[in-house]
Amino acid sequence: MAILWRHSALAHRHAEIGGELEDWNGMGTAWFYDDTPERAKADYEAIRTKAGLMDVSGLKKVHLVGPDAAYVIDRVTTRNVEKIAPGRSTYASMLNADGKFVDDCIIYHLSVNTWLVVHGTGIGMEQLTTVAAGKNVSVLFDDDLHDMSLQGPVSVDLLAAEIPAIRDLAYFGIMQTRLFGRDVMISRTGYTGERGYEIFCRGKDATHLWDSILNAGKDMGVRPVQFSTLDMLRIESYLLFYPGDNSETFPFDNDLCGDTIWELGLEFTVSPGKTGFIGAENHYALEGKERFKIYGVQLSDGGMAQMDMGARIMQEGKDVGVITYGLSSDLNNYSVAIARLDPSAAKAGTKLTVVQLDGTELAATAEEMPFYDQDKKVRTAKG
Repeated sequence: MAILWRHSALAHRHAEIGGELEDWNGMGTAWFYDDTPERAKADYEAIRTKAGLMDVSGLKKVHLVGPDAAYVIDRVTTRNVEKIAPGRSTYASMLNADGKFVDDCIIYHLSVNTWLVVHGTGIGMEQLTTVAAGKNVSVLFDDDLHDMSLQGPVSVDLLAAEIPAIRDLAYFGIMQTRLFGRDVMISRTGYTGERGYEIFCRGKDATHLWDSILNAGKDMGVRPVQFSTLDMLRIESYLLFYPGDNSETFPFDNDLCGDTIWELGLEFTVSPGKTGFIGAENHYALEGKERFKIYGVQLSDGGMAQMDMGARIMQEGKDVGVITYGLSSDLNNYSVAIARLDPSAAKAGTKLTVVQLDGTELAATAEEMPFYDQDKKVRTAKG
């Protein structure tokens, strides 16, 4: 039985819509409003063509304040935090001493000596507090800070009616402002591969902002979307989900759980030449020793069956991997998936056979990701 030790101020709004609250990161999260293929398709297409509003308050928010705040974040994460100017944020990985991935996060530099680290289901909080011990820094876990994600092409038009300057907010930029009469921090971030924004607010303001955004966007096609929609969006945008794509879910036959970021394709999260972060020496030593590669799989000849989570992948009769999550998109007319592939098969155009859980075989090819917005012009657009 899940122990829900965190509470979203928006739980009653989710219940009114029919939300089935499930444990995610210790918080009851609206995984489904209506657990049907029709709802899943409508929510997915809303974000890709209009906009959707989602409660992602289950993310863990950690403030670090003081002279040693930057040192602590620099030690725990793979990014050189001295390069992050106030008003900017960046995506980073966190490793253990063995150089294996244990969490990812977004680092927000709010002002001098004031930072916010937002992370997922891994041990980011534990690593931050451990490194902070004895340092001149205060670490505050802030569950009052709620996070609503407004994602999709019309999200900027909705926000610009209240905050005209939002059109100039750069990708991964931060804005401290007021929205519908409430204090907010808005960041140009999200987990969809779409142009979008995350709106951070006090718990007492969450319902007012939720209602105001949906009311203002009603005629624009903006709708509340269930949390599970993220799985559909992230697949085609090459956004990984810990532990869903990791060996914690798909364990090795003869090795302990724990993936390198060379295997996950996250080596770009290490600032060039950076040393001194937890696991750095082992991270660099593991380059070229990949046991698998995260890679894309696409059904051949316009096939539209959805690939099953856990479906095995064969190449000329040899088992070369597993599907972690699949998406069949009528909007983009393809069926694609994220997979853990043997490095020998992780090459664009490699012919594969996906064996579904019921034994059905599907012709497929290995393909590079992302499948959607490959040059990232959509998510980074301004104006």
